Amino acid sequence: MSAHAVEQATAAEQTRLYDVCDYYDAESLLTGDERRVLGRLRSFLDEKARPLLADHWERGEFPAELAQPLIDLDLMEPAELTAEGPARGIYQGFRIFELARTDASLATWYTSQAGLFRTAIRVGASAEQQREWMPKVIDFSLKGVFSLTEPESGSDIAGGLATTARRVQDGEGDSWILDGAKRWIGGASTADVLAIFARDVADGQVKAFLVDREAAGVTLEKIHGKTALRMMQNAHITLEGVRVPESMRLHNVNSFRDVAAMLRAMRSDVAWIATGIQAGAFEAALHYVTERQQFGRPLGSFQLVQEKLARMLGNVTAALSLVVRLTEQQARGIYRDQDSALAKMQTCLLMRETVALAREVVGGNGITLETDVARFHADAEAVYSYEGTHEINALIVGRALTGESAFTR
Repeated sequence: MSAHAVEQATAAEQTRLYDVCDYYDAESLLTGDERRVLGRLRSFLDEKARPLLADHWERGEFPAELAQPLIDLDLMEPAELTAEGPARGIYQGFRIFELARTDASLATWYTSQAGLFRTAIRVGASAEQQREWMPKVIDFSLKGVFSLTEPESGSDIAGGLATTARRVQDGEGDSWILDGAKRWIGGASTADVLAIFARDVADGQVKAFLVDREAAGVTLEKIHGKTALRMMQNAHITLEGVRVPESMRLHNVNSFRDVAAMLRAMRSDVAWIATGIQAGAFEAALHYVTERQQFGRPLGSFQLVQEKLARMLGNVTAALSLVVRLTEQQARGIYRDQDSALAKMQTCLLMRETVALAREVVGGNGITLETDVARFHADAEAVYSYEGTHEINALIVGRALTGESAFTR
């Protein structure tokens, strides 16, 4: 649907944005204004972004020319949206879904600011810091990335975090000296600040700091050779004697418990990404089998193909139902580790099967970028692992079910 058509239609008259992949009409929970904003996003993605994706994915380069126009769409807190509560949360979820059903790297790039970095400020900053920084986060005049994972610690980051922070009070003022390394940090090369999590050498607790990307002692190296999320620019960050003023410490982060509160909120974003990837793969496969002829008939007329299409739609529907319900709960202030962990775990399991089925029905052409299916198939593997592997999220759920922690110590 064109942006003009979306703007002209009333809420009652609008053609559904997700008439194929949203089988149970979760979109009906959105307001007319929210659908219009999403329609504006879809027009941009279809007309400006989609033609660039295959080439940039193959080259392993982010389409930088899309960044500012995407920011200019005013998606984080659109001026025309005033409603609060569960509906607003569902809009934010569908914003991620729309990005991911187009491309996982675009969704990851946008949510690194709108999800991860914004959550770091919302949860970790003091009220005074939030008043200063949050408006800049929303309009992207302060771009940041969430820098937690380290070269030797991913799943065991709670106990294994090795980057250190040492407080000093000298002629240069009340400051902290950071030493260590971070890895897999998406979008770091274009950020203004890096939200660095480090262990205070004085008390052993985790603290968080906004570090200028160009500060003395900060080195960024692009990670090469990836087979997933190739457009997303992931960095290895080295910190050597980096001085950060106390004013740039996130004052509400004083232990890993505070970091866990951020992860609890952010995992729902990843579940929406996993759901959007499924929708994109399913739609691409459906388009292909209705156009492709074999044995004198459309591929979509064969029983085995239709069975796979039905399974894909079932997966997308189940995942979308799961993330919508989780989002409704979180909008009411219900945030539990096991809820977001279950959503991330299950949507990613469904995603893995869905993209594999999509690749199957497209056949040999499913390994080419021409059909879009190959891109979704490869990118799904990165999403399956980030923001908590399947096993870690399963153990979080298992701990809630049994009251026993199975994590190794």
